This record gives sequence, structure tokens and C-alpha cells, in this order.
Amino acid sequence: MTSISIPVNAVVVTVSDTRTEDTDSSGRYLAEQMQAAGHQLLKKVIIKDDTYKLRALVATLIADEQVQAVLLTGGTGFTARDNTVRAVTPLLDMQIDGFGEVFRYLSHAEIGSSTIQSRAFAGMSNGTIVFCMPGSTGACRTAWEGLIAQQLDSRHKPCHFVDKLKQVHQPDN
Repeated sequence: MTSISIPVNAVVVTVSDTRTEDTDSSGRYLAEQMQAAGHQLLKKVIIKDDTYKLRALVATLIADEQVQAVLLTGGTGFTARDNTVRAVTPLLDMQIDGFGEVFRYLSHAEIGSSTIQSRAFAGMSNGTIVFCMPGSTGACRTAWEGLIAQQLDSRHKPCHFVDKLKQVHQPDN
């Protein structure tokens, strides 16, 4: 039995030049939370922080008829190797400005003014929601607990994103 009424098909992507399956605590956290909430984790990917490889991957996921949500962790900072914003933004049909704003608000209580260095953002494209958050597990926890879990729960009131996602056939369990 799932804890949500409508499961969402999701892919978790870790953007990093150094993380491996053994050291990817942020991607693992997001994958575990998605599954614990009753969503379908289609796959978990680790990709190098390369603008064009990342853009190609996310474009493929957005175009996939089965993918309704993409959760990216990493590449949202201010270093030369932080390419998530540059790679993903051109793919979005619509930005969800409130995600970054509320993420930084919630994060301020945890890390103070350092939150201004986060370029966390989200958007919609082709009926797929894309959440991009920092690479730390703490940041992923803040995003999941404070925003994503509720917005991917079809019972959340007064509104959520589930009814705005592309419709897919869910396998019978």
C-alpha cells in the first residue's frame, strides 16, 4: 500500500564529477524518499557536470512518455563546474519561481546567509516537472521535506503538481 493516492514516475539524477554509487548520499536520499512515499523510481543516474551531456540527458528524460518528474541534485552552486542551471533552464517551458524562493527561505533557517549562493530552481516541460537542488544531502532533505513531498502528493491542498503532469500508465502491483 502506498502513502500517496497517485504515484509519480520519477528519475533521480546526481550531477557530479566525483560522486559514485557508494558516495552519492544525496541521490540515494532522494531515491529512497520517492520510493518510501509510494512513487515509482524509474532509475537513478550519476552524470558528470558537463553542460551538454546533462542537457542531453534531461531533454531525453523530458521527452520520455513515462517520466513525470526529474529530481536533480548538484551543479547549482557558483563554481565554474556548476552547470545545472545553464544546462536545464533552456529546456523548460515554464519556470516555477516559487521553488527557488521558498527553498532559500527554508534553507536560511539552516545555513543562514550562505543560502544566497544556492541557485536551486524548478520548472515544467512537456508535462514533466524538473526540480534542481544543491548537491548536499541536507539541501535535498530541505527541498524534499519542505516542498517536493507535498507538491508530488495528489492529496495536498490547496494545490499540487500531480494533476499538471503528463498522464502515464501505471503498472498494476
